[in-house]
Amino acid sequence: MKRMRLGLLAVAITALTLATPSVTLADVPESPDPIKIAVNEWTGQVLSANIAAEILKKMGYNVELVIAGALPQLAAIGQGELDMNPEVWDNSVTEAYTNGIASGDIVVLGELGLEPREGWVYPPYMEELCPGLPSYQALYDCAQAFGTAETFPNGRLVGYPADWGTRDIDVVTAIGLPFNVVPGGSEGAMLAEMKGAIAAKEPILMMFWQPHWIFAEQDLNWVEWNPIDGECVEETQAKDTACGFAQAHVQKIQGREFATKWPAASAMMAKFTLTNTDQNAMILEVDQKGRPAEEVAAEWVANNEAIWSTWTQ
Repeated sequence: MKRMRLGLLAVAITALTLATPSVTLADVPESPDPIKIAVNEWTGQVLSANIAAEILKKMGYNVELVIAGALPQLAAIGQGELDMNPEVWDNSVTEAYTNGIASGDIVVLGELGLEPREGWVYPPYMEELCPGLPSYQALYDCAQAFGTAETFPNGRLVGYPADWGTRDIDVVTAIGLPFNVVPGGSEGAMLAEMKGAIAAKEPILMMFWQPHWIFAEQDLNWVEWNPIDGECVEETQAKDTACGFAQAHVQKIQGREFATKWPAASAMMAKFTLTNTDQNAMILEVDQKGRPAEEVAAEWVANNEAIWSTWTQ
């Protein structure tokens, strides 16, 4: 499935390049209709969406930010109810994503530029309670060290929120790991639980990702897996050769009609790029200093005109 995705990506980008008509600044906006940008539940994506919106507004577009779940948004983009999303982690989506690309209802614009990692993290003091970490094999022998009254004798793994998919459950099931996966309520709830456990020196194992400000504030270690040639197939791995999690490519996507209706906006989004450094600093401002994401995004746009102005030409 993932190999097919890469081939579809190349086809989608090539088709987009060939199909986008020539447009001048005098033609912008090509339509007065609002460009509807999906806003998901994690801070990094909220910032990416707001930065894209700010730049599009400066180009003269009418823009609307729409709250959307990470999975329901795919059907909405495919059906034209939403127009685009600048940050989609492609290894936490379902067949709605690959089928949408195959049908042409979802068009991939390319990668956002982030260098992500996903997997299981734990505070260093857990290595005293679970000798053998960071190897995943240690978790078979010391699952009880991560257990609670509700999960004992199994360990407890805090997974992603339920509407982010079932990847953590898939891996636990595939390799027969004696852990119960408890979905996190939201990014904020997961962070609160992580910080509370660390403050109390309590057991904690959590599915998480970077870039994220938490790695600048807390000392966290990653569970390590077997190296593998090619991509890691999460659902069919085995205990002794487990590779853990396929690492994401963070893509920008748009609906079928976006490039035709707003060609200059589509061309700008194809060039739109953010780095881990960009996001980590902004996420820290929002999540730790309490600033509104809209304000932080607007500040990035104001301070980086030399960068994004080249995207709008």
